[in-house]
Amino acid sequence: MLEKAEKLLNDEIHPSVIIKGYKLAQKKTIEILNDVSDPIDAKDTKILNQIAMTTMTGKSAEAEEVLAKLVVEAVQQVSEEIGGKIVIDKDMIKIEKKEGAPMSASELIRGIVIDKEVVHPGMPKRITDAKICLIDSALELKETNTDAQLQISDPAQLQAFFDKEEEMLKEMVAKVKASGATLMLCQKGIDDLAQHYLSKEGIAAVRRVKKSDMEKLAKATGAKIVTRVQDLTKSDLGYAKSAEGRKISSEEMLFIEGCKNPKSVTLLIRGSTSHIIDEAERAVHDALGTVTTAIKDKKVVSGGGSTEMELAVRLKNYAKTIGGREQLAIEAFAEALEIIPRALAETAGMDPIDTLVELRSKHSTKQGKGLGVNVFKGTVDDMIKNKVIEPYSVKAQAITSAAEVTEMILRIDDIIKGTSKARDTGGGMPPGGMGGGMDGMM
Repeated sequence: MLEKAEKLLNDEIHPSVIIKGYKLAQKKTIEILNDVSDPIDAKDTKILNQIAMTTMTGKSAEAEEVLAKLVVEAVQQVSEEIGGKIVIDKDMIKIEKKEGAPMSASELIRGIVIDKEVVHPGMPKRITDAKICLIDSALELKETNTDAQLQISDPAQLQAFFDKEEEMLKEMVAKVKASGATLMLCQKGIDDLAQHYLSKEGIAAVRRVKKSDMEKLAKATGAKIVTRVQDLTKSDLGYAKSAEGRKISSEEMLFIEGCKNPKSVTLLIRGSTSHIIDEAERAVHDALGTVTTAIKDKKVVSGGGSTEMELAVRLKNYAKTIGGREQLAIEAFAEALEIIPRALAETAGMDPIDTLVELRSKHSTKQGKGLGVNVFKGTVDDMIKNKVIEPYSVKAQAITSAAEVTEMILRIDDIIKGTSKARDTGGGMPPGGMGGGMDGMM
């Protein structure tokens, strides 16, 4: 858009005129985009899979079909309907990456995976029908806030002191046991003695769990995060069908899965090397965004440059109804949109000029709004039939953001030019103050 605007500036068209034309073009583009978009059912898994596949194509991710399916399942699992609106918190989809297996071995855990292990070797490594408690305080005896000295004159007094500490820790463990919990996840530390008593009671415990993981665990298992162990009750517990420690790529991890309708899940991405996994993670992040947007919008458009070409053709027809110098700016805006199919044609090894001419001709004669660049076949093809679709909002946001940034830069250019003219013509500042310079800028 800036490149096209620069050509208009060289033809001595004022930036304000270009900005006005771009504003008209932007508004009309969104109207046309609404018209060419197609409604979808937010529960249509097939369409959502196609959107995820379109997003991940070309991002070097292997096993795209497997990852696309997992992404859609994850988004649908965490989505909630609140007040008639679909709410999706992408932060509730945790992504874990581990090497040592093909990407096709990636899986969706309907629960949470944390890179921790139980704190004591005597604790169970696998728990079936786990009753989970989440504690965000330490199972340790707190130090006093003030400096204090204890004068002990008899060894029995020292023993009594140790016995009291032990009794307090026992009470904490007894409270956990009384609640019925079989797995405890603690955000802070767990005393060695407390670990011993928990182990004797057959309760598995994990310490120093991240706050973000605690929140995800609460969403997944239905457990409530409790601040004081003394306040823990049966109603605060969550549930998971199983909790098991597994060694993945030489690292111990805790799999808490089989939760009832979890609103937080884990995507475990596997790959043979760290580079492949990182590429897959980027692709998955993008796919999560587009699938989430599509579910919220319930509208999609065709990809492969077909939508941009349709917008460009219709914008040029609209420009003729405006007239004046603004018409040139609208036509420039339309030409800027053609950079998408042009870039795709160059990527596919096609002749960009021939491709654009063919697309313009077919879109002008209304042979199909879905006609775009098929980069696999190297031909002009129907993108809708080829299942290359994208969310409406992604296109709208890209065009709107580009137009707004271009307008901002053009306004800055206008002010700089005005200041330069003032310096050229005004010489020094007039006695009255800033009159000459400001007139030039205005």
